[in-house]
Amino acid sequence: MSVTEFGDWLYATPVATAIRETSWIIPSIQSIHILAIAVLIGSALCTELRFAGVLATDRPAADVLRRFLPWMRWALLVLLTTGVILVVAEPGRTLTNNVFITKMVLVAGASLVTLRARKSLLVAGPALEGAAGSAESSRPLAWLMLLVWCCVIFCGRFIAYV
Repeated sequence: MSVTEFGDWLYATPVATAIRETSWIIPSIQSIHILAIAVLIGSALCTELRFAGVLATDRPAADVLRRFLPWMRWALLVLLTTGVILVVAEPGRTLTNNVFITKMVLVAGASLVTLRARKSLLVAGPALEGAAGSAESSRPLAWLMLLVWCCVIFCGRFIAYV
């Protein structure tokens, strides 16, 4: 079964039809999705700007990460849930859309990098943070992550226009 055939099948399901035909569901889900994006991107912004040495430089990076990582995890869970509902409602608009696929790859990559690259800081805490060069080596990754999250936002907006 191709992606197009799967999308056609999914579009015809009673669940997808109910989502599309209930006037308040899609606007409500989109609103929740946008709020979750704001939480995720805001948390990523605060965290990555700390790693870049721009924001909260008087606080240990591990403290900043511990403060915002739970917000990022919950926001990502909400985004995935609302995103699945939106895809079920209109699979043809998303599943074959290259911008949507790019967005998903960027979100997965940014999430994995955030969890993997920063995990050592959470485990080692202040001992690693005080190591010579750790802040310097973290800065390029922080700026790259900020760029990736901005690309996620742009991709999300462009899905509707491609």
